[in-house]
Amino acid sequence: MSTLTDDYKQAFLDEQQKRIAAEQLLADKSQLLVVLNGELTKNVAELSLYQQMFVQADKMASVGVLSCSIAHEINNPLSYVISNIESLQYVSPLLSKSLHYNEQFLNGQLNAGQFKNVLVDLKKQYELAWNGHEIYSQLSESLDGLKRIKQTVHNLLNLSQFTSTHNKQYLDVSEVAGSALGVLQGQLKYCEIKTNFEQVPLIWGELSSIHQIFVELLLNAQQACEHELEKGTIIELSVTQQNEGVCIKVKDNGCGMDENTQAHLFKPFFTTHKTAHSLGIGMTVVNFILQDHGGKIEVSSTLGTGTTICCWLPVKVQESVINPL
Repeated sequence: MSTLTDDYKQAFLDEQQKRIAAEQLLADKSQLLVVLNGELTKNVAELSLYQQMFVQADKMASVGVLSCSIAHEINNPLSYVISNIESLQYVSPLLSKSLHYNEQFLNGQLNAGQFKNVLVDLKKQYELAWNGHEIYSQLSESLDGLKRIKQTVHNLLNLSQFTSTHNKQYLDVSEVAGSALGVLQGQLKYCEIKTNFEQVPLIWGELSSIHQIFVELLLNAQQACEHELEKGTIIELSVTQQNEGVCIKVKDNGCGMDENTQAHLFKPFFTTHKTAHSLGIGMTVVNFILQDHGGKIEVSSTLGTGTTICCWLPVKVQESVINPL
């Protein structure tokens, strides 16, 4: 009987030791889990910070590209406006004297012969400026140039509107697409742009980020075609409703991508464009933005033929409003 009791007692003690060991192991694992969870939280925060840095760096690179484009769009018409005004300054004495002699002739201070003589003298003095058609042409050209500058400034103000907001709101994606095309008109002026903007529901998103998607996709398409000038650059941009969401599609007839390029397309700092403004993070940023908005991206490309990129953004059907035409 004593032996049986001792066996039970030993079994109880063994089980107690095992339970204590298990509890200690559980406590150790729990403590380790707390530490790992803290590290995970820290890593997620750092990843979010790096994503924001990627987006900001890419926006700065895009600003550099846009600045060059906008400077060209302003300087080019401004140059011939200044040139035309200088020419008109040379012509202004001729106009002033002509009006003066014309008034004297009408008032009887000059007879027909005298009037003819002074006009002949004026023509000799201002022979290069005598053609009135050139004056009209210079004024018309200057007016067109100033209108171009005004439109460029208008597009620049629109850009500042897009980059000044950081809050999500209901957005008309087609309207954002039109603004992006306006801002990039200098970069895309040698491209044939085909658009198809359907009436689509408003999406819930950040204005500057959605604008950035269009900027990146259009610049990528333009750069893919810059070495294909002999066949002409064609970029197709469409905004359509698709599967309870809005689909942004950009298609080009450029150089296309091989399988290796497509495999690395969304990796940071990967680029095939060896330019000062190409940091290789544009498509990475597009992917970040789409993920942040619950969207997705699909890429289809054939080397030597072109590339099609589709970005899909979800719509909150119960809260969305269809924009009137």
